[in-house]
Amino acid sequence: MSKPTSPIKVFITLGSNIAPERNLARAVRMLGQNYHLALCAVSRVYETAPIDASGGIARDQGNFLNAAVLVETDYYSAFRLKYDVLRFIERCLGRVRSADKFAARPIDLDIALYGDQVITTPLLTIPDLDILKRAYVALPLADLAPEFVHPCTGQTLSAVAERLAPQPGITVRDDLHLKA
Repeated sequence: MSKPTSPIKVFITLGSNIAPERNLARAVRMLGQNYHLALCAVSRVYETAPIDASGGIARDQGNFLNAAVLVETDYYSAFRLKYDVLRFIERCLGRVRSADKFAARPIDLDIALYGDQVITTPLLTIPDLDILKRAYVALPLADLAPEFVHPCTGQTLSAVAERLAPQPGITVRDDLHLKA
């Protein structure tokens, strides 16, 4: 893949339910220390119950803390950002991937949006499909750029978040502030 020619706005979602206060802060700090990324903004932190494969509440693990960051890059393609940077940070923070995609984890980093690009491959789907289904993804993204337009639906992030916001069990954690 060729290198982008001008900075691209990239929205990255973060989630953790193993030492989440520490691991979210560490992940944001590591993203900010990457000299090929300009950390522009950090969302509020949201607390949610963990879900299991059936969509119910996973009672055998702690609640998740979720947030999002907005970065700009003119260096990384979406694929390289995911596999060279985000997966590296996950490994550094103790993430071990397993067949259970709903397992507890110290950190989960995903590219939700990569500019206005639409990418559908077996290894990468952008925009993240959960933006339109999960309030814990949509709300932090809307915090960052409420007027940003979803490249597939034409809706603003604030409109997507408003539609999903009535989902029960999501709490804003005003006591936690991640720093850009």
